[in-house]
Amino acid sequence: QVHVVESGGGLVQPGGSLRLSCAATGSIFSINDMAWYRQAPGKQRDLVAVITKGGSTTYADSVKGRFTVSRDNAKNTVYLQMNNLKPEDTAVYSCNVDGLTTEGWYDYWGQGTQVTVSS
Repeated sequence: QVHVVESGGGLVQPGGSLRLSCAATGSIFSINDMAWYRQAPGKQRDLVAVITKGGSTTYADSVKGRFTVSRDNAKNTVYLQMNNLKPEDTAVYSCNVDGLTTEGWYDYWGQGTQVTVSS
C-alpha cells in the first residue's frame, strides 16, 4: 500500500513564499516522475511542475521564474518552493507520483494542501 502526503500549505500575503513537501511511503520500489498540480475553485486541475527521476524539470508558464521543483530520491520526497506568490496562485495543490509496486506502475495522488494568497 502506498501513501502520498503533502504538507506546507497555508495562508500567505502576496509576494510571500511557501515551500510544499510531498512524501511517498509504503511498498514502493521505484519512482519515475513526480509532479505538482493545482486546482482553483470552479476550475480544472492544472499541471504546475514536473521533475523526472534524473532531475529534469518542466513548469507551467504561469509559474516559471517563481516556483522551483526539486526532489530527494532517497526519501521519495518532492518539494515545491514557491516565491513571489500571487492571489491567482490560490488553489489546492496536489502531488502525483508515478511509482512501481508489486502490482506494477501506477499514478498515486495525495489528498492535497490548500494554498491561499491574500492580503
